Order: sequence, then C-alpha cells, then structure tokens
Amino acid sequence: MKIHSYEDLLKHNQNKDCWLLISGKVYDVTEFMEDHPGGDQVLLTAAGKDATEDFEDVGHSESAKDMLVKYYIGDIDSSTIPVKRQYTPAGQQTKAATGTLDTTSGFGVKILQFLVPLLILGLAFGIRQYAKKLD
Repeated sequence: MKIHSYEDLLKHNQNKDCWLLISGKVYDVTEFMEDHPGGDQVLLTAAGKDATEDFEDVGHSESAKDMLVKYYIGDIDSSTIPVKRQYTPAGQQTKAATGTLDTTSGFGVKILQFLVPLLILGLAFGIRQYAKKLD
C-alpha cells in the first residue's frame, strides 16, 4: 500500500491522468474516464480535491462502490491535506474565533419580535378608543 501526498494528488487532474480522493483512499480512474456514465467531466471536476462528498451525494450503487477496488492505488497522507476553511458571513464571528459569542444582533431581533406586536396591539387599542369617542 502506497501513501500519497495531497500535492501528488493535485498533479493528476487531466483527462489522460486522473486520480480521485474518496474516503482517504486514492484511486487512479484514468482508465474509467470514457466509461463513466456521467462523463469524464464529472470526474475531472472532482480531481484535485476530496471527492468523498461528491461521490456520496450522487448515491452510487453497491456495484459502483465495488468497482473502486480495481482503481485503488493507495491512501492519502492526511497530514498533507489542507484544512478546509468554513464560510462565515460578514459581520458574524464565532465563539472559537473571538473567545466570545457575538449575540448583540440576536438580542436586538428578539426585543423587536416582542415590542412590535405590543406596539401594533397598543395602536389598535388606541384607534378603537378614538373611534368610540367619535360615536
């Protein structure tokens, strides 16, 4: 069993030389490019990154999963895989990033959710009282 680095995996992203990383295992799918039911472009877009999620999302059959054995060429050195960065919307910070959770905007929304209905109720009551005086 050979251990491949992530940098090595990145070099194999062409139609004539395509490797995929699925569940920590490296597969040379070059021979399968023309036979893939979704076309070779599907495999090329998954090359050079962890394709585990892409592979699982499609819902491959058990026979498709069994085919992977034929193309297995080794495992990935997990220490060479870059850390995924998670998207954080602008203006929001996580507890891990700052040490505290930014709850100011959430608190303001909760206050407004409480006050707006009260204001509407008060306005309706005021209009009703005013209409009674006119009669």
